[in-house]
Amino acid sequence: MLDLLWNGLVNIAQWKYLLPLFAGTLIGVIGGSLPGVTITMTVIVVLPFTYGLDPLAGLAAMTGVYVGGSTGGLIACCLLGIPGSPSSIATTFDGFPMARNGEPGRAIWLGVWASVWGGLLGALFLVFLTGPLAAIALEFGPWEYFSLFVLAMAMVAGLSESSLLKGLISTAIGLLITVVGHDPIGSVPRFTFGSAFIGGGFPFLPVLIGIFAFAQIMTDLEKLNSPRGEALQSPAGVRLERFSHLKVNLEIFKQPFLLAWSTIVGLIIGILPAIGGSASSVMAYDQAKKFSKTPNRFGKGHPEGIIASEASNNANVSGSLMTIMAFGIPGDAVTAVMLGAMTIHGIQSGPLFISQNPDIAYGIYAAYILAHPCMLLICLALMPLMLRVTSVRMAVLAPVVLVLCVVGAYALNNTMQSVYVLLLFGVVGYMLVKLGFPLAPLILGLILGDQIEINLVRAIMTDANPWLFLTRPISCLLLLAAASSVGLAIWQHWRHQTRMAGEEPDF
Repeated sequence: MLDLLWNGLVNIAQWKYLLPLFAGTLIGVIGGSLPGVTITMTVIVVLPFTYGLDPLAGLAAMTGVYVGGSTGGLIACCLLGIPGSPSSIATTFDGFPMARNGEPGRAIWLGVWASVWGGLLGALFLVFLTGPLAAIALEFGPWEYFSLFVLAMAMVAGLSESSLLKGLISTAIGLLITVVGHDPIGSVPRFTFGSAFIGGGFPFLPVLIGIFAFAQIMTDLEKLNSPRGEALQSPAGVRLERFSHLKVNLEIFKQPFLLAWSTIVGLIIGILPAIGGSASSVMAYDQAKKFSKTPNRFGKGHPEGIIASEASNNANVSGSLMTIMAFGIPGDAVTAVMLGAMTIHGIQSGPLFISQNPDIAYGIYAAYILAHPCMLLICLALMPLMLRVTSVRMAVLAPVVLVLCVVGAYALNNTMQSVYVLLLFGVVGYMLVKLGFPLAPLILGLILGDQIEINLVRAIMTDANPWLFLTRPISCLLLLAAASSVGLAIWQHWRHQTRMAGEEPDF
């Protein structure tokens, strides 16, 4: 196995493979950093250019887009407070506050280096444990998937310190948004009230951009006339001269458990089809907060939140690659495009893929590994330019960001409906922020709502016996973990309230 991996690395290091890999990674970083331009959209744009390449070169380019886009999303998160890609949602929670506190370079490079180390740790699992770990996914039926999503919903209770009730209400709002439109099984219209505008439901990306971007922009504009608004009018300098990559890496490796556990969370979620990087980053963030000795610092620019989100985000890529290579099942939309590219090139993925195509399989492993140093070099070259965003006055930056968000929403389907959805949920997000509701549980409910319903209906259609949710071992363990998560969140909330009563607030 090690010989095959070494041969794969030597093979990919050739210019005919390395150049497409580097180009794909560059395009991925740029596409991931632009709000509204998803990794999926970027890889679709790249796909036609791979037809003239040999199979391994084309797959290397798309692997580069996948890795680069997963990391590029954190740039907009930290500098603008808007997820550049859905998989970077949780990075916004602490990356943007850290940048606002005068440390944008530290915020971004914590994310970049956590992505690198999380991705490379994920590569170890990708190479050595593809078969054994992916076999677990074969045991998952609709009961297990439903229980897994219930576990994810239970975890959001820990994302709101001030009020568990507000966290659960926020989750319920996210779930309610997903039931508008046609139901995913029978395609029956629900809650459309005869309106063509909401007949197809609310598209995820405009809702995401609206809730985060519009709410953030309005909050910032409110502060411009306040005594503290001067910080927004003239943001702090980037301090590139004093920045230390060694210090950032030491900060990451001082918490080995956080890095390892976030990587494992991202990997497991990546192996399970149809969940995606957005859920894995939020779940890793929640786990980091539950295990942290300083949970009250989350949401205020805490490095642990950035490390957990980005390590999980890139490890999720390796998990998705495991699924497509071992079973021929796309773990998400990006690997679905890669599966199509394999089919076009006459490659059959599935259980026999690695044994029948070892050169391509280990070439993909090698491309995934080498994409990380390529991504690092690209970030080193482009970051000084990107960090200049922090020196732009908010009065100038806000309208530019708003226009980019509108353009990104319109480009999704080339219809004004997406723009109206963005504005509608921008107002909803702003109202929720003003009322003190956390946005993270809402987004997670929005991500998993359809999958919860689909798997519940499939389970009942397969066997109407409800006790199967408890008698099937994996499903039972997941439900017990969900109950434990709620109990842990309640205990954490009680501990936080006790600390706040006995100590001065941490400003």
